[in-house]
Amino acid sequence: MGILHDWDRQYLWHPFCPLRFWLKEDPLIIERGEGVHLFDTEGKRYIDGVSSLWCNVHGHNHPYINAAIREQLERIAHSTLLGLASPPSIELAKRLVELTPEGLKRVFYSDSGATAVEIALKMAFQYWRNLGQSQRTRFIALRQSYHGDTMGSVSVGGIPIFHEIFGPLTFEALFSPTPHPYRFDGSPNQCRDVCLAQMADLLDRYAGQIAAIVVEPLVQGAAGMIVHPEGFLRGVARLARERNVLLIADEVATGFGRTGSMFACQQESVSPDFLCLAKGLTGGYLPLAATLATEAVFDAFRREPWPQTTFYHGHTYTGNALGCAAALASLDLFDRERTLEHLPAKMDQIAKALESIAELDNVGDVRRRGLMVGIELVEDRVSKRSFDPAGRVGSRLCHRMRDRGLILRPLGDVLVLMPPLAMPAAILAEMLDIVRTALERDLPDLL
Repeated sequence: MGILHDWDRQYLWHPFCPLRFWLKEDPLIIERGEGVHLFDTEGKRYIDGVSSLWCNVHGHNHPYINAAIREQLERIAHSTLLGLASPPSIELAKRLVELTPEGLKRVFYSDSGATAVEIALKMAFQYWRNLGQSQRTRFIALRQSYHGDTMGSVSVGGIPIFHEIFGPLTFEALFSPTPHPYRFDGSPNQCRDVCLAQMADLLDRYAGQIAAIVVEPLVQGAAGMIVHPEGFLRGVARLARERNVLLIADEVATGFGRTGSMFACQQESVSPDFLCLAKGLTGGYLPLAATLATEAVFDAFRREPWPQTTFYHGHTYTGNALGCAAALASLDLFDRERTLEHLPAKMDQIAKALESIAELDNVGDVRRRGLMVGIELVEDRVSKRSFDPAGRVGSRLCHRMRDRGLILRPLGDVLVLMPPLAMPAAILAEMLDIVRTALERDLPDLL
């Protein structure tokens, strides 16, 4: 297939890839992007059905974002925020504070979703220590949660296959049940109330020891697009407020329009103490993340004695000028192209197509919030018996869809659809048709 394929197998180590399978396959090498399409080195075009791992918003190679990056590049590509400041980082911080839920007033930059969460965990821990409550060292997270791959974010991750091997290196977190109506014998409201009651029990059992609750608002992405029942997030926020613990909202995946609103928290009128952003922050162009905090949190870090209350954390590329320029341009495009205004029609289009897909053989459940979709494949739709993970059914089916011109990356046997927000209706229809065709024709052939 070419020298690049050979070099890839010889030199690269790809993330989240079972190596015994990867090394037997020819890698798909993406050379360029245009709009919502990707092109490989052979010139074949594919629909980018997962927004290049959930981060592309306005399409690839967008002239407005390209121009903003070029303009900033003519000034400076990077300077440090350790002891210095820069115009784009200041301007972006102001824009983010104006856009996010009320009460978030301070922006701390990093470079990925995992580091954004790591920063929130460390800030929450030190916040209580700075206030003289050093016994508050525990965190509550949800089972099947995913918050990244740094050691702190791994500690509050609830997906065993990703995290259990690193158990000896992590701190112990407390895990509350995931409100997963598909796996719960009862109504969505009953599922919500039972899970909230169990979280309340944890808060009471460890009263005075909890620093913060960490939650992915509305949708647990890496768990397989688990959509929470209405009111669950609001209930978690109420518990945090009543029990006087901090709330960390991880909107790395759900932020910037993915659930239908700019931020998922806004749909249930929740204002967290920390908001973690990444992925779509730059429109999917450059690695940049932000952890937003309230003024009350900020105030705790300017107390005396200052050597003990200072937040000793930072990154070389904190507030990178090119990344901030891309993020500012992306936020401009939300207004210029009325991105959020166009979403309801697209969500309706997806919902209608999913109605028939949900009735297909081997589809056990279809979950959606906004443009975030999970289609769970099962061996038997009546009993909802899962496939043997060793069969890699989801992965093999997504490989078949590449032949049809669509790139998806599954989560086990859950097909994930998360198109760029800018995807036109005609290409959305093409994507959904490919998925349906693959489920009807290719899946039976794989079983």
